[in-house]
Amino acid sequence: MRRVVAILALALASAALAGCSTVGYYWQSLDGHVRLMAAARPLDDWLQDPAASERLKERLRLAERIRDFASRELLLPDNPSYRRYADLRRPAAVWNVVAAPPLSLTLRTWCFPVTGCVGYRGWFDEAQARAEAEALRAQGLEVSVYPVPAYSTLGWSNWLGGDPLLNTFIRDTEGELARLIFHELAHQVVYARDDTAFNESFATAVERLGVARWLAREGAEAAQAEHVQLQQRREQFRALARTTRTRLAAMYGEQVPHPDADDTGRRLARKQAIMAGFRADYARLRASWGLDPARPIPLDRWVAEANNASFGAQAAYDDLVPGFEALFAREGGDWRRFYDAVTQLSRMPRPERHRILQDLSHARPSHPS
Repeated sequence: MRRVVAILALALASAALAGCSTVGYYWQSLDGHVRLMAAARPLDDWLQDPAASERLKERLRLAERIRDFASRELLLPDNPSYRRYADLRRPAAVWNVVAAPPLSLTLRTWCFPVTGCVGYRGWFDEAQARAEAEALRAQGLEVSVYPVPAYSTLGWSNWLGGDPLLNTFIRDTEGELARLIFHELAHQVVYARDDTAFNESFATAVERLGVARWLAREGAEAAQAEHVQLQQRREQFRALARTTRTRLAAMYGEQVPHPDADDTGRRLARKQAIMAGFRADYARLRASWGLDPARPIPLDRWVAEANNASFGAQAAYDDLVPGFEALFAREGGDWRRFYDAVTQLSRMPRPERHRILQDLSHARPSHPS
């Protein structure tokens, strides 16, 4: 307890120097996390609770199998995380706020004593998240607010029972449930301060490689088919978004000898044209999936609201993944060697580790499983 109190004292002292609004942010973070941890109970308690539905118990048993597989087969940490469950009675664990300038995909960052600087700010209350979003828009930034089903405390909460399973994701498909558990546990293996892209791309690579192995060895046949279809659609959408990001980044990065107001206006008009093309391409892609146009899916809203902030946040989860997958293949599909190699990368300067991963991705072999 002394260690946590010391960390909190440091955080609040830092916040006090920064201003009252920062103090309030740290307090909501502490209160929200304490409430989340207090709501969690061991899985056995839920499985023996006559008031818990059989559907929930079935999902908890599946999550327990996935959690055991994570440590046994993927060599992810064997600790208390994801061995308890909490019903938060809300649709998300937190709501993230991300922001970027009108002519840039570079996210604004916020810095914290333990995690370093990250390209997002999480709120346990959606109204507070949207209030911050409005304040950032008033500063001329483009902003995105999105729900997050889970977050990692990087292992700091294991002595309190570990990060729990939550109602916000427990009813996901089998592949998606495994994906989230593997992703969040990966953050406990390697975490590089001040490098959101490295951390999220690493965890995304672990989730993709891990889910492929889980479904091949343990997954139900129906779950395999469902995941294959979902992955195909996800990859198609990622390719479309990646192309759009590349076009935007190229336009934003153009050198103009004597920029003026007219130049800014021309760039904003070109940006709107690129975004309109993106939405038209998405409409055609969605139609190719054979989905009922009258029934919305989560991607519809993301596309409708897409801006520099949402594209910038997506890049953090995608851009370095091919390099990590190539590194896994280079290490012969050996998880321990892979984690050791990633640990070594995390100790290098940020530009160097990014360059190595990008170089690896250029000669990436077929997707390992």
